[in-house]
This record gives sequence, structure tokens and C-alpha cells, in this order.
Amino acid sequence: MRTDIEYSPSFAMATVHLDAGEAIQGEAGAMVAMSPTVDIKTSTQGGMLKGLRRSVLGGESFFLNTFTATGPDAHVALAPALPGDIMTWPLTGNTVYLQSGSFLAAPGSIDIDSKWGGAKTFFSKEGLFMLKCVGVGELIVSSYGAIQQIDLGAGQSYRVDTGHMVGWDEGVGYDVKKVGNWKSTALSGEGLVVHLTGPGRVFIQTRSPSSFIEWLVPNLPTQRS
Repeated sequence: MRTDIEYSPSFAMATVHLDAGEAIQGEAGAMVAMSPTVDIKTSTQGGMLKGLRRSVLGGESFFLNTFTATGPDAHVALAPALPGDIMTWPLTGNTVYLQSGSFLAAPGSIDIDSKWGGAKTFFSKEGLFMLKCVGVGELIVSSYGAIQQIDLGAGQSYRVDTGHMVGWDEGVGYDVKKVGNWKSTALSGEGLVVHLTGPGRVFIQTRSPSSFIEWLVPNLPTQRS
């Protein structure tokens, strides 16, 4: 499997090239185009309960599409719903976590499931659950806006607005706190932030979907009474 990423960082598209018999699982609705030598099948990938956890709790689609190469020059082009970047995150048996909406595709050797984030994530814009990704292969991740990589050393801390999180290594400490005092939290427009503690790698995005929605809704046309 080989992944080519084009048109980054604003309108990225990932073209996944598959050898005969190779397959990749993609988020429902992510397919842009594919060659005639690719077969597509749709399922919950793990049963109904796992599909429900992934959609209701993890914020992803109930169904996943599996694209399988059936002949030469097999490839499928994938893109996220929001304009932004795409990256590949190689996994070697380790575990990483993604915020809701960041999963795009992965080979079957990577398991995608929802995970309880604990009470500390209760006020996070990403909710109580996140996606747990574990296995071997290239995890394909999308963002809203461009992606920035941050490598934290042991004990090193960093703060990120909850809406700008993309993903992080399992070893990174994750805690949601106020941006300052209650006045700053309520009036600064920043709200709550994620306190991250290394060691490990973190990916953030330059735009926030929730902030875009907050801007968009008041500007939508309304029907005159």
C-alpha cells in the first residue's frame, strides 16, 4: 500500500495505491474516486455494537467502507468533509488516540474503536469519548486546516484549545482545564484547554470546527416572518 497526498494543506486528498488483494477501510462518504479494479463493501467492521460505539460515542460513521484491490493499478482517492490537511501516521503495534472527525482511513490491521475518556474530558468539545487506534500500518488522519506536529519530552507540558486537537500518542497525559480563572474561561472566547504532558507526539489543527459553526449559524439566512 502506498499513499500519495496532494493539495495540502488547504484541500488535501489522499490517493491510496493498493496491490492485488490489499484492502483499506475508509470513513463513509470519504471516497472521491476509485479505479475500476477496486471492489467496495460496506459493513460495521466489528459488529453492530462496535459500530454504534464508533458513531454515537466516537463521532464517526456507523458504517465503514472496505476498498479491496481486484486487479492492476488499483487505487482509491479519499478526502474529508471539511477543507484541510491529511497525514499518514505509521503504527507499529502502538496505540494512538484521535479526536472525533479526524479518522479518514486505515488498513484492516489497525483496529478503530471508541474509548471512554474519563470524567476529565466531560467539558471537552470532543465529548466523553475519543477514537482508540491500535495495530500495524499507516493510519490516515485528516484535519480542519493545516496539521502541526509537536514532540513533547518527558515531563514537558503544552496547552491546546480543545477544538484544535487532532491526535496524540498513548503515553501523552491528557487533562481538560479552564484557560484561566472563571472570568477568562467565560469571556475570553477560549473556554477550556487541554493540558498535555509528555513524553509523546501530538498533532493539532489550525482551525476549529466548533468555532466555524459558532460563526456560521448567526450568519445563515432566516425566513422572514
